[in-house]
Amino acid sequence: MQYEVVTSSQRPDLDEEAATAFRQRWPEFIFHDPVPPTYLGRVSAYFSHYDILLLDHGKVAAGGWGVPFAYSGEIDDLPEGYDAGLVRAVEDHEASRTATAFSFMAAAVNPEYDKRGLAARVLSCLMDRVLEAGLPSVFAPLRPTWKSRYPQVGMSQYATWKRDDGFSIDPWIRTHQRMGAEIVGPAPNSMVIPGTVAEWEGWADMVFPVTGEYVVPDALNLVQVDRENDSAVYREENLWVQHR
Repeated sequence: MQYEVVTSSQRPDLDEEAATAFRQRWPEFIFHDPVPPTYLGRVSAYFSHYDILLLDHGKVAAGGWGVPFAYSGEIDDLPEGYDAGLVRAVEDHEASRTATAFSFMAAAVNPEYDKRGLAARVLSCLMDRVLEAGLPSVFAPLRPTWKSRYPQVGMSQYATWKRDDGFSIDPWIRTHQRMGAEIVGPAPNSMVIPGTVAEWEGWADMVFPVTGEYVVPDALNLVQVDRENDSAVYREENLWVQHR
């Protein structure tokens, strides 16, 4: 099937439709990361070429976006993760530093279009734009689909779990591997989401009766709760992969 490829800036009339279609792909607590609200407006303004939608006869089927950033070529120079990637891209642009790398930041599919390989198609469309721009290094801080089933397992260990065919057990990691990506390593503190105990109870739709570590649905790592100080914090570890 042919899908029309547009940028979000070309079709602002689809913003609400896209938000409704994609929001259910992430747990509520993800939307309370304090870093993105400060930077996403500027990301949209600076890097609209890398924010795309796939349309099926005008209907939003899938979408994705990414950011270019300055990179030395050494793995140690990668941003710490998703939040740091946003900050790096925006600050590099504002300081007129030349971008030499690109990071996929998100890809999502309207649930009505599941099982059609559209996430990979979104990534391929973005990759075409990256190649046209001449950016030699391409990365992604992945949020593996099945990692939430094993929140007490570190990402370094999870990333080594493979099927008999040599690919990862994780569907999202496999999608990138089939495009030629290789695992680089964990992205610690990729997203850090603090809040009060009451806020986190609302976001997680569960009760945290005592201080401790909790398994929260759709969280890749444990949530740390301190009732005595009325605080809770989630530090999400993602996985850096590099496309070659």
